[in-house]
Formats: sequence, structure tokens, C-alpha cells
Amino acid sequence: MSIEHPRYRAAAVQVSPAYLDLDAGVDKAIGLIAEAASAGAELIGFPETWMPGYPFFIWLDSPAWSAQFVQRYFDNSLAYGTPQADRIAEAAREHSITVVMGLSERQGGSLYIGQWIIGPDGETIARRRKLRPSHVERSVFGDGDGSDLSVYTTRLGRLGAMSCWEHVQPLSRYAMFAQNEQVHVASWPSFSLYPGSAYSLGPEVNIAVSQVYAVEGGCFVVAPCATVSEEMIELLCTDDAKRAMLLPGGGYARIFGPDGRPLHEPLAPDVEGLAYADLDLGLISLAKAVADPAGHYARPDVTRLLLNKTPGDRVVPFVAPGVEIEEDLPLPATRTTADV
Repeated sequence: MSIEHPRYRAAAVQVSPAYLDLDAGVDKAIGLIAEAASAGAELIGFPETWMPGYPFFIWLDSPAWSAQFVQRYFDNSLAYGTPQADRIAEAAREHSITVVMGLSERQGGSLYIGQWIIGPDGETIARRRKLRPSHVERSVFGDGDGSDLSVYTTRLGRLGAMSCWEHVQPLSRYAMFAQNEQVHVASWPSFSLYPGSAYSLGPEVNIAVSQVYAVEGGCFVVAPCATVSEEMIELLCTDDAKRAMLLPGGGYARIFGPDGRPLHEPLAPDVEGLAYADLDLGLISLAKAVADPAGHYARPDVTRLLLNKTPGDRVVPFVAPGVEIEEDLPLPATRTTADV
């Protein structure tokens, strides 16, 4: 018996955002979706919070200084169910391509580091949030919950996604591997912050993190990574000290095979474009024959993972027995348990 494994082209975005401009960001995203599809790609991954851009201002000065950007950043973050969101979904449908959009998700009065997985029919596969924002990101964004560590069955294979330093959490990685993840989108912001003084934030470490994820999970990793534009530098770096902390460029998009092999020639860090690679999911079985950490290479009698996938709803409505309510009584929006 011969099984036909999915084979297709994937694209990783290495392009600067339309910084703090949601409508321009939607236009730019639609253009990149069309470009990837015209090159034969069936999957495109966008960097972390690419819409409306990563909030580098929180790393450059005091909270009082960065407060000047707070309202603008909030207003230009993407809310689901809006005309802007509808345009992105329609672009995925029009070009018949699966999109993993990195965004600052706006819901109510809060923001979350989100990844929106849209199928080639324009329908939502998943809306996930970064489980725990990193360091000063917690001054901007709220937490995700266990339902965000999920992998989804698609025509492209078992697809999952995480953002940035979620990838340095060993238990979160293992939760994804255990769900038979075959293709993973690892969204990164840009590797040009604190050059020379914070090695762990730089390209060497974080490219390695994506590569090791591919080896550990025996899966393909599509790792988009944004660039920092000169316009962003002009806006954010208002003195010499800030210009030394954030440099233009910093794009290191990569795509790795399930054995950790780089699958394309990288773009230069200051060059914008799309990185492409052809994925053959039949190669996964070869990689996992050597080591499958959540399968035959595991020792569950020694170590196991406890995974709570209950959605973290802030309000859980209920009605006491014998109490009647009006049918149209509005209730808070809730997050449903993700499909695994």
C-alpha cells in the first residue's frame, strides 16, 4: 500500500510591518498573501504581532515614556469580526492559501499576542494566544490559556503555532509534540534589540531554538521573522541611547525540515521578502524513526506532562436551578475548548 503524503510549498515572511497603522497593515498583508500564492505557496506564516507591529517601545525607556504609544497601539490592534479581519480572511479564500497571521489581538479593553490560523476557504481554523508574554511584554498583553496549546488537522497536515519565547518552554513544546504536530509556525518579532548586550535575544540563539524545535518534534518549522524599518527607527529611537538599543533590519526568517535541516537559502537580515521551501510530510516518519520524544522514545513511567486545556474564561455564566432568564439576555463571550 502506498500513502500519498502532503507535499506543498510554504512561505515565511521577512518584511517590516506597517507600524501602528492597521489599515495599511491589512493592505500589506493582502499583498504578501497574493505574492506567496502566486509563487505556489499553500501556507504563509507571519511574524509575531506583525499587525500592527511589535511594541519595541516597551524595551527602550520607562513606562511613562512608552505611554505615548499605548492608545495608538491599542487602536490599531486587530479585533476579530471587524472589516479589517474580514479582508484578511477573504484574501486567504481568494488565493486558496492557509494563513497564520501574527497579531496584537484586541478584545474588550485588553490586548493579547495572537496567531490567527485561517484556512484556504477563508474560515477560521484557530485563534490562539501566547500562553505567557515575555518579560516587559506583560505590561501590554494578557495571558493565553491551555486551550492555546493545540494542534489542528488540516489538508496540509497537523498544524500548530507558537510565538517567540513560547519556544523556550520545554513543557509547552512537549504538549505540542504529543499532539502529533507535523508543521509548526514559529512566529518571531525581529532579532535586532539590545545588540551585543543580550545574546539570548539575538539571532544565534533564537534561530537555534526554531531548529531544535524541528528536531525534537520531528516536524517542519516555518519561522517568520520581521525586519525593523528605518521608519520605525525614526519613530521609536528619539536619542542616541535608543538608536544603540534597536537597529534596523534583524530579519532571520527560516524554514527547517524534521531532521533540523535548513530548507532554503536565507535572505540577508536587512532584506525584505518571503523565504520559501517545499515540504514533504513523508519525511517525518524517517525523522521520528530515530527519535519520537512523545512516542517510542518517551519514558512515561519516569516523566509525564500534565496538560490542562480548559479555556481560561474570566466569567462563567450560570443560572441557579428554578430561575428563569430572558432568552435574549446578553452573556459574556467565552473561549471554547480547542480542537485537538
